[in-house]
Order: sequence, then C-alpha cells, then structure tokens
Amino acid sequence: MAVMALDLEKKYYKENICYIAGCDEAGRGCLLGPVVAAAVILPKNFTSELINDSKKLTEKKREEAYQVIKENAIAVGVGIISPEKIDEINILEASRLAMEIALEDMHHPYDFVLTDAVTLKHIKKPQDAIIKGDAKALCIAAASIIAKVTRDHICYELDKQYPEYNIKDNKGYGTKDHLEALDKYGPKKGLHRFSYKPVKESLIKKISLF
Repeated sequence: MAVMALDLEKKYYKENICYIAGCDEAGRGCLLGPVVAAAVILPKNFTSELINDSKKLTEKKREEAYQVIKENAIAVGVGIISPEKIDEINILEASRLAMEIALEDMHHPYDFVLTDAVTLKHIKKPQDAIIKGDAKALCIAAASIIAKVTRDHICYELDKQYPEYNIKDNKGYGTKDHLEALDKYGPKKGLHRFSYKPVKESLIKKISLF
C-alpha cells in the first residue's frame, strides 16, 4: 500500500493562498474530560518526518512532534470545551466550537482553513473539510498532534484528582477498566459526559442501588 503524502497544501498554495490553518480535534469519543481542538499554520516549505496523524504515532513521538510544531509553526491555537458544554450542545457542535476557538486563539490572520472532515459554521474565510485530512495535509496532522498532546496532559491532571478511573492510562475512553470503574464509583459531575450512553447506563445502575 502506498504511503499517502502529507502535501495537500500544495494545491492551495498554487492558488496564491498564503496562510493555511489546519484544524483537528482530540477526545471526541471519550466518556470524560473535554474535547480539545487545535489550529496550526505552518511555514509554506516546512517539512518534518515526525509529523503524522497523531493516532499513528507513539506517545513519545507525539511529544517530540509537539515540540517541533511549537518551535516552527507560524501560529498555534487551542480550543477546549468542557464535558458540561458537550452535554448541552452535543459532541459534533462542541468539536466545531473548539476548532473555532482554536482559530481565534492563534491570534494570527489566515486565508484558508483545512479541517479533518468538519465544516465550521461561523468562520468567514474559505474552508475545506477533508475526509481523513490528518493523513493528507501536514497542517491538519500537526493540529491533530497539538490537540492530542494537550488533551493527554489534561488527562494526567484529571487522573491526580480522580485516580479511581485510571485516566492516565485510558485517557477517558470506554476501556474495560474505565467501564468497571464507572459501575463501581458512578460518573462524576464535571468530569464525565452524561449524554454518552455508557455514562447514562452507569448512572442508572448506581441510582437503582438506592
């Protein structure tokens, strides 16, 4: 199988677009914690073998790539949406909002936005929502790394507050140990996403015991 090149930006640079912001999110499928999005503008001729879809990198490689991006990017922004807000507006809208906040957080002008398959409703600049964009565009891959590493760091802090859920290892995903902890301790307000089915079910089980 041929390796897909992370060079989709070239197509847009040929159209005299200067600043391309790549956007991606992390934590969409998690049962707890925030959804985190990042926006990244890379220099036009920037390349790095370290940067790839964050899901394809080891944690050590992601941390290395994170530093490379922070040191070389023209601009980096982050958007964080709480579990309560996710429950209020749903995860897709929360992901959109996080990306829009990340774009603002760059504090840098941009001409075009590339996202990983999410159309943003409230930005005025042109955009493309690219299916599997983090495997096609370097700026989206960079955003996926910033978002993932930022969220992982948040999870390590949450683990210190709620060690019973083993967040440092499961990062809030619905793993066997997390589901067992939910059944044992129940979900926590301000931590878990109560609109998600496994969290709802664990709450019902906990209530039925009383």
